[in-house]
Amino acid sequence: MSYKVPSDDINFVVRYLADLPMVLQLPGFEEFTTELCDAILEENARFVQEQIAPLNAPADRTGAQLQDGQVTTAQGFKDALAAYTASGWQGLQHPGEYGGQGLPKLLHAVVTENLNAASLAFALCPLLTDGVIEALHAAASPELKNAYIPPLIEGRWTGTMNLTEPQAGSDLALLRTRATPQPDGSYRIQGEKIFITYGEHDLSENIIHLVLARTPDAPPGVKGISLFLVPKFLVNQDGSLGARNDVWCARLEEKLGIHASPTAELLYGSGKGEVGEGGAVGYLVGETNKGLQYMFIMMNAARYAVGLQGVAVAERAWQMAQQYAHERKQGQSVTGGSDTVVIAQHPDVDRLLQTMRGLVEGSRALAYWAASAEDVARQHQDPQWAQRSQALYEFLVPVIKGFATEMSVEVTSLAMQVYGGMGYIEETGIAQLYRDARILPIYEGTTAIQANDFIGRKLLRDKGLVALSIQALVQMTVDQLQERLAEGSLAPEQQVALKQIHQQLTASLADYGQGVKTILTEFAEHPKAAFYGSVPILMLTGTLLAGWQLARSAVLVTQVTDSNMSAEYRAQKLATAVFYSATVLPRTHSYLATIQAGTVLEQFHAQTL
Repeated sequence: MSYKVPSDDINFVVRYLADLPMVLQLPGFEEFTTELCDAILEENARFVQEQIAPLNAPADRTGAQLQDGQVTTAQGFKDALAAYTASGWQGLQHPGEYGGQGLPKLLHAVVTENLNAASLAFALCPLLTDGVIEALHAAASPELKNAYIPPLIEGRWTGTMNLTEPQAGSDLALLRTRATPQPDGSYRIQGEKIFITYGEHDLSENIIHLVLARTPDAPPGVKGISLFLVPKFLVNQDGSLGARNDVWCARLEEKLGIHASPTAELLYGSGKGEVGEGGAVGYLVGETNKGLQYMFIMMNAARYAVGLQGVAVAERAWQMAQQYAHERKQGQSVTGGSDTVVIAQHPDVDRLLQTMRGLVEGSRALAYWAASAEDVARQHQDPQWAQRSQALYEFLVPVIKGFATEMSVEVTSLAMQVYGGMGYIEETGIAQLYRDARILPIYEGTTAIQANDFIGRKLLRDKGLVALSIQALVQMTVDQLQERLAEGSLAPEQQVALKQIHQQLTASLADYGQGVKTILTEFAEHPKAAFYGSVPILMLTGTLLAGWQLARSAVLVTQVTDSNMSAEYRAQKLATAVFYSATVLPRTHSYLATIQAGTVLEQFHAQTL
């Protein structure tokens, strides 16, 4: 089945929930119009559908190949990346001073989802390049920025993130890679990095690695980590490529999924390069011992993007399950009759399909809403508005990364269930999506790491201030639902729908408030008990906020007059919100029960060791 960008839902979310017209009024975006943005999104949909999506299944079958230290990517990837960058997609959100287009993050969020839905394995390369550009723009010297950012935006070069080592996964305090200063101001890097996505490939002229390492006099632990730029080929003063640096691919990992994405083990300082002994040549980014701080810039960008990957893979899985369920005939209708019906007519299959759709569309709306907040944070002239929006965006990143990626695993699994035995067969394509999705709650920080960040750096840092502000926003929608129900102007089916949504959203909002309160009050005396509830509070928050966005949608489709919004779309959006409120929102009750049982779980912890 070919992938089709869900343009109707994307356009609705961008315009009404993420408020694109408001974003375009921010300083720096004045030259962009809604018509221009519509044209950009239309062209992007055409591009990914025609040039990227057809590569997904064949590339999964062939994968990437390593021979003599050189990696050959799947057929079609090199031409696809050239077309992607030539069309300007790599520079969409980046500053114009370096050759980018400076468009809002909201638009880039859509492009990111579309590209990842077309091919997750392919999209990882430009995703990481985006992160390198952001990190360099925020922390590098003017010389490094001017030398490296333009070729990255042009797509002639690509970027990677080098954190993990065999003994240092999530705990970067154990990092051993060394960086020795040289008389000319450069450094020599020696060490081993593993799990480096697109660490070696044939898609670009040069690969720019951002590497965490320690200088000889660095303090122990994470406070002694610095960040270095290490190019595959050294760059001459005129911008041309010079000597081959001493960074080499020792092996490619054999993975469960994303087969077409080369995941490399990189050796720095093996003596095989053209730069002499002593290690790979690298350049300090920013100040020494602040590497983790700088890398978090890239990691936060990547974590948000991985959340969008979750939405993307789930969208494609839902589309495939939806089409299959309307083609596959099996059994008779539960209401009687002897004719064989398509399986979509069976209530439980419909429940699965609508649950999947609600999870995908709620997560999409939440992610786009967060992108809009980040645009306000970056561009608003009022420092207080900008600060509040930045705090909101930072609060949402671990939620989007954690919830949307766990959601993706669930949706791809449900899609396989709709297919039945055929879903377990690789030929149908659902198995690939299921395999691909499984990495999403793991890389760029596991769900538990996102949850620990959510509690430690978000809830506790401001004593729940942002959490409570979100509670107030959801309450506003609860009140709007009540007002709509009291107006008496709704059609009967709309009345039933909004009543169901209002009832469950009210109950789930109460769960959220109680969950936040429990975490905040228990942490001082029982921190371990609070962390037993870290993933549950993260998932409760994501479940609520995705449902809130669907509730906002339900109000809008029964209220807004828009000739571009079809009656079919309005009816389906309302139905999706109803199904989510009935099948997903009640999960907040069980999440809260787990959170509140934290002290009991702590009491029995020692007995389980």
